[in-house]
Amino acid sequence: MAAPVRDARDLAELSLRSRMPPLLTDLYQFTMAYAYWRAGRHDEPAAFEMFFRQAPFGGGFSLFAGLSDCLLFLRNFRLTEDDVAYLQSVLPQDTDPAFFSFLTGLDCSAVSIASVPEGTAMFGKVPLLEVSGPLAVVQLLETSLLCMVNYASLVCSNAARFRLAAGPAVKLMELGLRRAQGPDGGLSASRYTHIGGFDLTSNVLAGRLFGVPVAGTMAHSYITSFSSLEEVCPRTLMPCSGGDPVDLVSLAVGWLRRVRQLLGAESGGIRQGEFAAFLSYGIAYPQNFLPVIDSYSVQCSGLPCFCAVALALCELGYRPVGIRLDSGDLCRQSVEVRGVFRRCSDHFNFPEFQSLIIVGSNGVSEGSLAELRQKENEINVMGVGTHLVTCSRQPSLGCVYKLVEISGQPRMKLTEDPKKSTLPGRKAVYRLMDSDGRPFLDLLCLSGEPEPKKGVSLRCHPLGQEPPLCVTPAQVMNLQQKVFINGQIICPLSSLGESRARAQTSINALHPQYTRISSLLFLQVAISEKLHQLFCDLKTGSVSPVLLPC
Repeated sequence: MAAPVRDARDLAELSLRSRMPPLLTDLYQFTMAYAYWRAGRHDEPAAFEMFFRQAPFGGGFSLFAGLSDCLLFLRNFRLTEDDVAYLQSVLPQDTDPAFFSFLTGLDCSAVSIASVPEGTAMFGKVPLLEVSGPLAVVQLLETSLLCMVNYASLVCSNAARFRLAAGPAVKLMELGLRRAQGPDGGLSASRYTHIGGFDLTSNVLAGRLFGVPVAGTMAHSYITSFSSLEEVCPRTLMPCSGGDPVDLVSLAVGWLRRVRQLLGAESGGIRQGEFAAFLSYGIAYPQNFLPVIDSYSVQCSGLPCFCAVALALCELGYRPVGIRLDSGDLCRQSVEVRGVFRRCSDHFNFPEFQSLIIVGSNGVSEGSLAELRQKENEINVMGVGTHLVTCSRQPSLGCVYKLVEISGQPRMKLTEDPKKSTLPGRKAVYRLMDSDGRPFLDLLCLSGEPEPKKGVSLRCHPLGQEPPLCVTPAQVMNLQQKVFINGQIICPLSSLGESRARAQTSINALHPQYTRISSLLFLQVAISEKLHQLFCDLKTGSVSPVLLPC
């Protein structure tokens, strides 16, 4: 009998196991592993770094996400007999059969990971992960680790930009499952947009697996499925405090007459089917009454019908929640709807109408959220789907995974495109802060160099610019930490709430010039004198690629 699932983290791990088996990789990873093995190099100690070259969406930063998935994947990494049999069927026929015996014993027991914490704001060329271990194994991990980090970090960063555009006052709800790139994309989006700053999701499985708060009421199809009041069944509702059931239909019809008189609504505008749908839903969920009111006409039918049913519920002691707008000018309509709520509250003496919420949804983008913030509006919650989960402004973060050391010797990629060259050697990563506690520079040093000290001047070389700088940090933060050693996770996995809090803290610590939606400014990244000298020597070929002593 299977062991019982204890909590959300157990569920998350089970979900990952089903989504990230070891064969979810590129075939060339196995052909390279075979070539390493055939040459007797498979156990050589090697180190790879993962980083992105440029922040996404034309912005100043990216949030790092996906670390927990990577660690669980590494801990569980092992090829089954069926996996190996399949590989034997697709690799070239002249592959030595002994290689497949080697694969059956392969795991990550000799692999170690150094990483920045999940949720940290990061910048181009700064290592997110350092993966070290036997060459064949750490090579095999490349595609899988990139798969787990690239989209997670991209959609998390997109969510953070939506949050910055919307401002802190509006709640944000992710509605992207039906528009996502497949089930895995939808599930990952719900998880990582929450880390990026979204408050809610409509995705039930994300709530079950990850503990993301879920919300949702109805779609237009529910409204249009009704055509008359005769379809309302049951028709009665017991008062909140108890007592005999009340005919809610008759009660709401009376309230509708009074609302129309108050608003001066023209006769003939009410859609009986819409009124029936609201009544039916109100009877089913009297404490969670939040219908969409624009299936027909907001002013002529949706809003008066909502007010009538909501007032009837209030009379019976319930507290309706609010309404959703899904088309048209959301800002203008929200102001008009809020005005009607206030009139009903004052005229009918129901203060509950003052706290009704207004939810907006309609192809919301980063730009429309920024525009919303500039206009007068009364929206409390914005639902965002397509542009959020598909990352429509940029489809990929472009993280890469590059060899930086083998058998103690630094390695670097030289290319005709200088932007695609890499920095050699294993590194330490430090974030330097000014006297206000704001980061002003990320410094990459060779592993083993003395750590920068606060108040002590140092000379460094900014990437992509000359000349060198002399800087004096007021504070120094070591961004990298060991999280996985010899096959074991050595630190507690961050909960969703912890990663979310870290993301917001990390963004808030940045100078506003780096978090403006339209800003092209980004935090400066520099390398130490010793790393710069090693890079120059290897580039010119003036020294053999042996790691220089620090």
